[in-house]
Amino acid sequence: MRPTFTLMLLAIIGSGAYLALAILGWGGFAAFFSHPPLVALTVVLFALTIAALFSSGNLSAGVREDRSNRWVLTAFAVIGVLIAYLPAYMDRIDVWTIDGAVIRWIGVILFAVGGALRLWPVFTLGRRFSGLVAIQPDHKLVTDGVFRIIRNPSYLGLLVSTLGWALAFRSVIGIGLTALMLVPLIARIRAEEALLESQFGEEYAAYRQRTWRLIPGLY
Repeated sequence: MRPTFTLMLLAIIGSGAYLALAILGWGGFAAFFSHPPLVALTVVLFALTIAALFSSGNLSAGVREDRSNRWVLTAFAVIGVLIAYLPAYMDRIDVWTIDGAVIRWIGVILFAVGGALRLWPVFTLGRRFSGLVAIQPDHKLVTDGVFRIIRNPSYLGLLVSTLGWALAFRSVIGIGLTALMLVPLIARIRAEEALLESQFGEEYAAYRQRTWRLIPGLY
């Protein structure tokens, strides 16, 4: 099975499972889809999933991989399951929620913007983008476009979209889980940076000096 096909299959299954957990948390299809913002959230989710199917991202270990960092995939999966279900459930029972319907629409917008930012680097890097921390064949350092200011735009997109998902359900606990995601995310960023610096040396060190990891002026 080709890595690209594997990633496509995971994207479809993952998105379906994500939505199913949210519907379960909200008490079923009728209850979930009675809220226009949640309908919009579903449309955005599947639009992003379809877009991802046209990318060349993969799960290849390439020519050299940092296998010690694979634990973050499990951490992401566990936190992902919690974020998929708990915000919807807490929204339904109205516990630890933020008042106001507007917050749902803000969440939908952030989910869409974050999802687009998550996918942009995937299309930019093509087959050099892997779900694993790995150096790919003919790997070249990309420092222009979306990478000109921040080194990890895809991870910033992940955080923004996750926060958007939480806000679509008015969920305080969802915001907390988004913050918790920073733990494996920063560990992955550090592993990637160490691997890239070992591969590209001074070129990558200079790139790090003039860019930010996630948020310009902050981190």
